[in-house]
Amino acid sequence: MQWWRTWWARRRGATASAVPLSDRQQAQALIAAIDRGGLPLNPARVNQIARGLGLEVSARAPMEQTIERIRQALARCG
Repeated sequence: MQWWRTWWARRRGATASAVPLSDRQQAQALIAAIDRGGLPLNPARVNQIARGLGLEVSARAPMEQTIERIRQALARCG
């Protein structure tokens, strides 16, 4: 089945071996999407991104609070 994915990716013009985004890049992409007016639909994904930045996040924390903490962490990193 892997050959099919490779063939399809090449057919579309994409590379078969996409490099995964770093934790910081994922956080920046999340914040950029929110700033453009998007709404995150998966709180677990937001928590995963926050944990990737080294933040301790409660599963019960409001998503808005977690997003604000991600913004602060990105501001600290520069």
